[in-house]
Amino acid sequence: MTSAEVAAFVSDYADRTSAPVRTQTAVTSVRAGGDGYQVSTTSGDISCRCLVLASGACNLPNVPAIREGVPPTIECVTPMDYGRPDRLPQGAVLVVGASATGVQLAEEIQLSGHPVTLSVGEHVRLPRTYRGRDVLWWMSASGVWDERYDEIDDINRARGLPSPQLVGKPERTTLDLNVLGELGVRLVGRWSAVRDGRALFSGGLRNQFTLADLKMNRLLDTFDSWARANGRDEVGPPERFEPTRVPDSKLELDLKSGEIRSIVWATGFRPDYSWLHVPVLDQKGRLRHDGGVVAAPGLYAIGLPFLRRRKSSFICGAEDDARDLVDHLAAHLDASSSPRLSPSSSRHSGTGEAPPR
Repeated sequence: MTSAEVAAFVSDYADRTSAPVRTQTAVTSVRAGGDGYQVSTTSGDISCRCLVLASGACNLPNVPAIREGVPPTIECVTPMDYGRPDRLPQGAVLVVGASATGVQLAEEIQLSGHPVTLSVGEHVRLPRTYRGRDVLWWMSASGVWDERYDEIDDINRARGLPSPQLVGKPERTTLDLNVLGELGVRLVGRWSAVRDGRALFSGGLRNQFTLADLKMNRLLDTFDSWARANGRDEVGPPERFEPTRVPDSKLELDLKSGEIRSIVWATGFRPDYSWLHVPVLDQKGRLRHDGGVVAAPGLYAIGLPFLRRRKSSFICGAEDDARDLVDHLAAHLDASSSPRLSPSSSRHSGTGEAPPR
């Protein structure tokens, strides 16, 4: 879907459900109050017994502390304030981060005439299409998208994985590090430190490439096994892709030489809970929740990475998560309004979770 189609999809949904949507309205604070929560907004206050936090995980750019060591002569931007390549100073650009945003910006800036150096750390490599179908079709059809959070050994790590290197172009082309290398983008390792005005990069680029290729091929094996087990003869034959080519990369760059004129920090995003005045955040500022059931009665979250399933942060992942959470929410309302209601009521028993206390 194009951006216009996505906007139309959301608008049509609001129309069909007759949801009382308040546009141009910012939430300024949420506090516990009464038998629920008091929500202050720029268009008035709202009292509610239950509250769903659907503000997502990409509210603020997540810029690492090494930013403080960059010389002031270099212009630094994040994807949120980057507009287009011609707004950057003339000269070479260092893009930090090789997930979806980083590879797309590296391509766009390189094609505009700015020489680009891309700092690559952990990343997730995927082809845009596989065996004649979009890779997200495979993720859905094979059941990978539906893998649950309580089936994962290390859910915190899974929730922190980089976004796949996918680009949404109409021609459905693959954009990976090999393509960028062919365009002339210079690849270096993970930026680890700044010392005396010099950017120091990790020497583990080969290992990062090998690991990303290995994980991609394991996923493709999963797709192939599913296709064989389900007799999907209409898809194309199995494919394998060229390993990521390892360049002769620099281990450091002199940031004072004038070669690098700007840096784009494509180093991910983080949620903004500055308005949430309820003690439900851990020491790292992350929301404490169990599959979207937040550690406060009647408080829920949706749309966060791997909230309940691998697809949780995608539009297509909201439906199943919402169904689970609404069951839990309804059981909480029933329990709070009827003291005689047993926590083991049939409405609640399908969620596998106890109602908040």
